[in-house]
Order: sequence, then C-alpha cells, then structure tokens
Amino acid sequence: MRLRRGTRVRLPLRGADLVLMAMHQRWKRAGVSRNALLIVECDGPLDPARVRRALGAFVEICPWAAARLARPRPWGKLGWVVAPGAPRSLPPVRERSADSGDDVHRIVEHELNADLDPRRGPPLRALVLEDRSGDAARGVLVLTWFHPFMDPRGAQALLARLDALDRDDGAWARRRSELTRAPDGRPLRERGQIARRSLAYMRCLAPVPPVSPGTGRAPTGSIRFRVATCAAQGGARDICGRLAVVGRAMADLWVRRRLPDVPFVVAVGVDLRPKGASGPIVGNCLAFHFARFRPSETADPERLTNALRQQMADAVRDGQIEANATAMDFLQYRPLAAIPGTLPWAAGGETFSFNCADVTDFPRGLADVFGRRVVNAYHVPAVLPRPGLGVFFNRCGPRDNIVVAWAEGAVSEAEAIGVLDDVRDGMGWRFADDAAAAPAEWALRR
Repeated sequence: MRLRRGTRVRLPLRGADLVLMAMHQRWKRAGVSRNALLIVECDGPLDPARVRRALGAFVEICPWAAARLARPRPWGKLGWVVAPGAPRSLPPVRERSADSGDDVHRIVEHELNADLDPRRGPPLRALVLEDRSGDAARGVLVLTWFHPFMDPRGAQALLARLDALDRDDGAWARRRSELTRAPDGRPLRERGQIARRSLAYMRCLAPVPPVSPGTGRAPTGSIRFRVATCAAQGGARDICGRLAVVGRAMADLWVRRRLPDVPFVVAVGVDLRPKGASGPIVGNCLAFHFARFRPSETADPERLTNALRQQMADAVRDGQIEANATAMDFLQYRPLAAIPGTLPWAAGGETFSFNCADVTDFPRGLADVFGRRVVNAYHVPAVLPRPGLGVFFNRCGPRDNIVVAWAEGAVSEAEAIGVLDDVRDGMGWRFADDAAAAPAEWALRR
C-alpha cells in the first residue's frame, strides 16, 4: 500500500472501534486515557534504531499507522485518513532507562496514562526501555496505541511484522490483505434484519442496571495496574472458567463494599479472525457476548463455569454473537454521543460490572524480537472510571500472566491487589520461580 503523490487514503472505523470511542467519549472531561499497551520483556537491551527503521518500513506498507482520525464531512464516517500533502510524522520511538523495578513500573504506568490524540498525531508510539535493576541489563519494549486503532491480537501481529521487517523479510510486504478486515459483503437488507435481533436482545438483557466498583464514585483520569507472573500450569481453562474465578473475587469485593446482589453484566470479546490467522492488524476484530450472573452465584465455581458455557453455547446457537457484530457496524451512521443508547441500561452512566478478557497465547513465532529473546510479554488496557476495574489474562511461553488494571478513585490499590491475589489463588497458580516473590504491596491486600 505505497502511496502515490496526491493519493488520499481513508479507512473507516469498524463497529467495535466505534464502541470504544463512544464509551470513552462519556468520560472526556475526566481526561481518561484511551491507551492500550503491549509490554515485551527481553533478555538484553534493545536497539532503538532497529525499532525506528522497522516502523518506518511498516508505515510505507500500512499508512494508517501514521494517519489521523477524522471525518471527511460532518455527516461522514469517522476513520483513518492520510491526506495528500499532509505531514506524515512517523510513530515516535522514545528511549528511557530505569535503575529499579519500581522505576520500570512507574514509566510503564506513565505510558498507559499519557493519552494519545489521534486527531493530531499518529495512533501509535513505542518506548525502548533499558531495565538496569538486575545483575544484567534487560530490554523492555512498550508498544502504546489508541485502543480503537487495534486490539491486542492486532498488536501482536504488528510486532511480528515489525520483527519481520527488521530481519528484512520482504515476503510479508506482499500480503497486504492481513492489514485490515474485508467489509461485510452481505446485502444491506440482510444485515439490517440480523442487526435488529441484536437491538431486541439488548433491550431485555439487563432490566436492572448493573453496579460496578466505580458506581457512585468521583471519576478520575489516573489508571494503575499490577501484574502477577505465574508458572504455566499446563491445564486448559477456557474464558468461562476464568470468568467464574474472577467473578468469585469480585463477589468478595462486592460483599466488602456492601454492594447489592444485582446481576453482573460482563462483555466477553469474541475474536472474529479465522482460527490460526494472525491478521488483520488495524481495527478491533471483535464481537461481544454478554455474560450474566449474580455475585451470590459465584460460591461454586464449577457450577458457574458450566452455566457460563451454556450461556455462550446458547448465544452461538441463536446467532446472537453474529447479530451483535453485525449491529455494531451500523454504528457508523450514529453520532458517538448516541451510541451508548444502544445499551438501554447505560443511561445512568453504567456500562458493565467489570472488565475481563483472555488474550490467550503470545505467538510462538515471537520467541525473539529485534535480535533479543523474549522473556515475558503481556497486555494492559486503560479501564474506564465505570466499571473502574478489569482482570486480563495471557500466556507467554512458560508463564501465565494476570493483569489487574483499575481507575484511581473507583478502586484502591489494596482492593486491586486483593482481587489479583484472589484470582491467582482461585486459579491455583504459583509465582514463576524467576519472578519476584509476592510483591511487598501484597500486604495491602486487606
């Protein structure tokens, strides 16, 4: 996708991208970050020049990595635009060093909160961090992106392409179909009929609005996170099983907070990529299933897991997940401010009870990046003041990671660490042998 002189390239946002935009729009005055991170820890320092060269080569293939977010007309579709003659600043690559683990964490949290403005600059940046806290220096690569630009699987695919370009693997440059998802080719009438099923479903999904840790609390713009790196257990546990464990931890928080036994509503992302495919990169390639269960139903995790599996099986059988994906694409014709109205229970500002996602495995093909061996990698998204708390899983080689992200003011540090500890205990996981022992702040649990 090399640009000829005078070419104007436009890529409209997809439905899931617009949902993310709309949810954050409600908290615009609070200055909430819209960032997401991919953090890659390596066995030695990384060369920033190699990262810059790879990003520069990638922009020549995928111009949207240096595009701006804009509407061609007041009523047009919001999308990524590369205009002829407009300055095309490359995604910046910055360099930092840190002498302690605490410094590394503070720097990465700053990346999470330093909001990207895609209307004025690229929707993507990179930080090459040298961690000098151990006996030998390590490299940490932090990819930060405007969350509506791509999802975590897209970020992993982007990293794979950058590494291929660093190794001068020109074969991938010819596979441009992996950059974006092809538009839905079904007739408008057919898609409209499917979307109406989703709208009818949304209207009866949550007759009682959910509560969340952020309910009734003052919004704040500061997002924090903690990660527990555990030895991979080898046993399979699907998202329903993990959600049951997270639900148990959240129920304990609900009891301590004296929140009502109102049903949890949790949006579970369903990847729309064909199984085994790495692309597309640009755009959140997601549909959503909405899990529902009461805090009082979490006492028996096995029973709850089976109930959640049945909910998802019913949604697949009834075509509800496909209907939700189809309906989201019709959001291109609605103003951002009107999009939350598609969730009738969100009129008072509530969206979901908490966030939970499993990004699954970090690609085995990325065992090395930019000439260094990958030691660990995990994702951190910014969460909204409501719900204010999220738990995210992924696996990288012999390590399982649990990340808890929270909005200050909605959840205290002690509460967030308590949830992280409860989830780790519920999963039956132990800390990885080469990871730090339980951090000192674990003592803040209660």
